[in-house]
Amino acid sequence: MTILVTGATGRIGRHLVDQLVRRGADLRVLTRDPAKAAFPAGVDVVQGDPLDIDAMRHAFSGVRTLFLLNAVTGDEFTQAIITLNLAREANVTRVVYLSVFDADRAVNVPHFAVKYGAERMLEQMGFGATILRPTYFIDNELMIRDVILDHGVYPMPIGGRGVAMVDTRDIAEVAAIELMRRDQAAETLPIETINVTGPDTLTGPDIARIWTGQLGRPVAYGGDDPSGFEQTMAGFLPKWTAYEMRLMAERYVSDGMIPGAGDVARLTAMLGRPLHSYRDFAAAMLSAPRT
Repeated sequence: MTILVTGATGRIGRHLVDQLVRRGADLRVLTRDPAKAAFPAGVDVVQGDPLDIDAMRHAFSGVRTLFLLNAVTGDEFTQAIITLNLAREANVTRVVYLSVFDADRAVNVPHFAVKYGAERMLEQMGFGATILRPTYFIDNELMIRDVILDHGVYPMPIGGRGVAMVDTRDIAEVAAIELMRRDQAAETLPIETINVTGPDTLTGPDIARIWTGQLGRPVAYGGDDPSGFEQTMAGFLPKWTAYEMRLMAERYVSDGMIPGAGDVARLTAMLGRPLHSYRDFAAAMLSAPRT
């Protein structure tokens, strides 16, 4: 049967499509602009978005398993509600949902609260689902590359508790494994939650030291002030988004994103290889051409 992937052109979605194609999945993707998406041959492409009811009904035709990823937008919860209702209408009961680490605790952060709401919907509406709860994406560091390289400052206020940042390639591969497992199962499987983390729990000063070693010159940690982070983000993001990023950073400082006992070992066993590390990401970022 067919697997439907939403968010197929994003950072996780692109890797996920490649992983599913390698596994021989019968794959359909939903995208707003197919002309901008270079998908492999054999991938069925449906044009539309989660608020386009007709397109969504068409996309769900013949589908057994759904990968649900909703971008952080003002209408994220509406998108999740509509998609899950249309999935149930189409008798799609097998889902892999991309949530966020500590979604049930960090409910003052808007997109964490939204994702926890979607988790509750999956439970209450009778879906069989794998709920993936990834930590902070290592790939987000690309946004601050110039600050690190040109100014010798690591500016993300992630605090001193520690964050086990995760590579989006690892998230995508875990998602592919779970999608195939659920799609090929003889019956709908019960709900399961997986924390998807990186291998190393690093503080702000830890990451500054990694960059110091990579560059061979001092890199300082910019400190734990989320208000300054909000002001910086407001320079190129909508103010509500910048405020939400501040609330998220406050959670990093107060609680961190620390794997539970066995999380890293579980992921390593699933993937059959080590998780991608921050140090390896930093080395790769330095070797990549600057644009």
